[in-house]
Amino acid sequence: MSKSHRIPSYLSPSRWALEPEESTFAPSSRWSNKDMDPVPPAKRTWTTLNYVAYWISDATNAAVWELASSMLAIGLSWRQALPAIAVGHIIIATVMVLNGTIGARLHIAFPVLNRSSFGFWFSYFSVISRVALSMFWFGIQTYTGSECVYQMLKAIWPSIARLPNHLSPGANITTAGMMCYFLYWLIQFPFMLISPQRIRWLFLAKAVIVPPTWLARLIWAFVKVPSSKGLFEQHSTLSGSALSWAWLSALNAALGIYSTLAVNIPDFTRYAKDERAQYVQLIIIPVAFTLCGFIGMAVTSAGIVLYGQVLWDPLRLIDQWDNRAAAFFASFVFVLTTLGTNISANSLSAANDMTVLFPRYINIRRGQVICAILGGWALCPWEILASAQGFLSFMNGYTVFLGPFAGIMVTDYWLIHRGKVDVPSMYRPHGRYRYTYGFNWRAVVAILLSVPPTIPGLINSINPKIKVGGAVHLFDVAWLFGVSFLLYNTNFGSDRSEPHLIAQFFVASFVYFLTSRLWPALETFVDEVIVDDDASSTADREGSDKAASLEKNYVREDVVEVKP
Repeated sequence: MSKSHRIPSYLSPSRWALEPEESTFAPSSRWSNKDMDPVPPAKRTWTTLNYVAYWISDATNAAVWELASSMLAIGLSWRQALPAIAVGHIIIATVMVLNGTIGARLHIAFPVLNRSSFGFWFSYFSVISRVALSMFWFGIQTYTGSECVYQMLKAIWPSIARLPNHLSPGANITTAGMMCYFLYWLIQFPFMLISPQRIRWLFLAKAVIVPPTWLARLIWAFVKVPSSKGLFEQHSTLSGSALSWAWLSALNAALGIYSTLAVNIPDFTRYAKDERAQYVQLIIIPVAFTLCGFIGMAVTSAGIVLYGQVLWDPLRLIDQWDNRAAAFFASFVFVLTTLGTNISANSLSAANDMTVLFPRYINIRRGQVICAILGGWALCPWEILASAQGFLSFMNGYTVFLGPFAGIMVTDYWLIHRGKVDVPSMYRPHGRYRYTYGFNWRAVVAILLSVPPTIPGLINSINPKIKVGGAVHLFDVAWLFGVSFLLYNTNFGSDRSEPHLIAQFFVASFVYFLTSRLWPALETFVDEVIVDDDASSTADREGSDKAASLEKNYVREDVVEVKP
């Protein structure tokens, strides 16, 4: 074959293969790499202060502002919206710590840990879902950052507002907006090459710089519009069942804004110095997000009085300001906070997941680059953020799969295996977590019983012309339904449509717990947590004999335990 017909060396797969690590538990480099392996002690650098800084910086993100103020846009009052934010983040914080403790104890990432509950091959379903969702959110945050860049440029050169638009009116973005989107994408790209150990310093800087600017906006709102005319005079425009479902939808949106991180928080807690370092999340998450939600609603209420419209997007509010210096610095702060959140919560999460899909060729750094290219341009985030209702619909749809994922992981580790897992076996396709052909059918059943009921509502939210009847309300509480067993005493379609919803049990968690206790996978049980390779190999060899000898008594004991 002539040289002109030869494949360039840089296109050869072997050219891009990563160097395998000797420390891996996997049988070959096909199944693991350095970024997938348990974090060594020298790289466990995150302290309590780092987790406090992380969540303070994330709570002051533009998306949190949009979440709170969009609740006003759909007709809720601040007295109704604030409890939805608080309750939602208390729930999320609880799940965050339960899953985060697993990562802090075992020092392994979510996509590896997930194999112990889903099965080696079925875990890829949750991993691929997480990759797609992270890329969606990456695009959303990149668009928000581009709005910040636009306001910064407009403050310097006001003529940018008169830049001719060559895009169609229905595109929901202008030529200037697309230019700013590209500029922000270029700004954040170098930061995606920073390691997870060092990115924590960016969170600390955000936690120091950003909160004072939010406080300044709150003071501005109360100075410009007295409380007697602004926030405290604002009332709900909804009543009856419409108010109830709007509140539940707002609660679900509050759950959805960081429900992805509740699933893959082990990606970050695995860097903790010890498991106690991340316990602070239980307090800092609901406090920080509720306070920031209040600020967002207060400033939005002031905007209603000053400008006669619900400016639920903070960048649109800044666009109304005449003070160019204030507009520049306010926009710069949002650039900073959006930058850190997008890298940590989205690109790093997607990158961790992609290392499991192709560990021989993708590490965390390469995964972030792929996320930047696909997540940054394959989506149209300006379409999603075109309206407040669209934003909430997107957040609701975001939660359809995540509730069941979190419920199954928490139940498996804490209630079924009670913290006694085999870490080396999570890296082996034929290890103890293979279950049945790589699928844990118990997790499959839990997903099938918790996700499909919310799909009609998701379809209706995307296309309201498709009528699905009362099933639309299950989508309004998608995350709650995903982890909750809902009992309805509702007569949809009649004159009396007041819903009576009682969240009694977690659907995915309950189903998984019940099936795992009635039909236990005994080969996955160990007497103590295993982190040593030799201990794991011995336990694997003895697993089948132990399962056979214990099966009769174990099943009898479990049947007694699960009876009412």
